[in-house]
Amino acid sequence: MNEQNQDERTRIRAAMDRLLAGQATASNGSFTAAALAAEAGVHRMALYKRHADLKNEFEERVRTETKQIPETEKQLRVTVAKLKKTITNQNAELKELRDLVTRLSLASAVLTQRRQSPTEPVPVPDNVLPFRPPTT
Repeated sequence: MNEQNQDERTRIRAAMDRLLAGQATASNGSFTAAALAAEAGVHRMALYKRHADLKNEFEERVRTETKQIPETEKQLRVTVAKLKKTITNQNAELKELRDLVTRLSLASAVLTQRRQSPTEPVPVPDNVLPFRPPTT
């Protein structure tokens, strides 16, 4: 690990301690990776790419020391809840459409059969009321 990398890691760890102590000096003090990067004076992408372990450590410390859920996790939970609701709605709509296809297929079969043999009576179960034939 080069000297610049080690310096960044030291600054990130110091920024973690300041944020968790509520003594932010260079950021808004929120418990986000962006605030951690700003507090440490490190580019946000450097935190995400070169120091991902420190970002994860920060999120874990936020979870354990402050009993709060990190912002990214909150946003993901909201997104997951929305997606679950969307899936539920789509499954219900899909079931309705499948039922409609079944009913329409049966109606089409009945109408096709009547058209092919209009003079022969079709045996009808006792729980079905037939449509009246069209009068012309």
